[in-house]
Amino acid sequence: MNKHQPSFLLVDGMALLFRAFYATAVTGQYMINSKGIPTNGIYGFIKHLFTAVSTFKPSHVAVCWDMGSKTFRTELFPDYKGNRGEAPVELIPQFDLVKEVVASFDIPNIGLVGFEADDCIGTIANQMKSLANVSILTGDQDILQLLDEQISVILLKKGYGNYLVHTPQTFFEEKGITPRQMIDLKALMGDPSDNYPGVKGIGEKTALKLLKEYNHVEDIIANLDSLSNSHRTKIEQDLEMLRLSRMLAEIKCDVPVNCNLEEAGLKIEKDKALKKLMELELRGAKNLLPIEEAIIS
Repeated sequence: MNKHQPSFLLVDGMALLFRAFYATAVTGQYMINSKGIPTNGIYGFIKHLFTAVSTFKPSHVAVCWDMGSKTFRTELFPDYKGNRGEAPVELIPQFDLVKEVVASFDIPNIGLVGFEADDCIGTIANQMKSLANVSILTGDQDILQLLDEQISVILLKKGYGNYLVHTPQTFFEEKGITPRQMIDLKALMGDPSDNYPGVKGIGEKTALKLLKEYNHVEDIIANLDSLSNSHRTKIEQDLEMLRLSRMLAEIKCDVPVNCNLEEAGLKIEKDKALKKLMELELRGAKNLLPIEEAIIS
């Protein structure tokens, strides 16, 4: 990391919003305002956002969003994320309102129909890494494949202000593979949360062993004759799904989105931001903006 460059925090908006919503929804605390609109997810999102800003002190911030369930991945594999139910009715109105809140902070909202937030994050991170030290705030370990010398990942842990910060070095120490090999790891193992199977019968331990020896899915396929009978048979039976799973696992970093560094500068107009928070009747609205140094009075 270059200490003289700006620090750019890229936020996985859906990760923060869902985490905040479910943390309170489980006890039925939806914080419904006088218009009948639940605001618990928005409230928690703001707390997560500014707790991270206070902790990591970025000079620039942008938030990336999913823009619907249909993406190029569902075209490749219709069952992709097919195990996920509909969003709770209490969360649905908060999707658009939270973006309005982010806009009131003069923080860019970034998303593109047909792609996931991860793809926008990967694209912006790679655009910005020559201009700034990039940190990605998320709860999704898939993002770890983006790690490099100019990109770190801040994983949300339970509660507010609890993080696990990953660099390429810490990732290698934990897994014994490079961040890019995480794509191949997911291709071999599959991903139950995203609902694609990978190779049946191959778990993390075997996948890591194969990748440490052969580096890449295609190298494994090229050396099938060198594998044990059991591993070779499993891969041969699921060869097509293995290649498809790798396509599903890889975050696209060439999505047609962009972010202007100047527009992402963290400068919040206090009156404008408070007006939006009070409009939503968020209790303790003033206390949700704790970072005086980032606020224009």
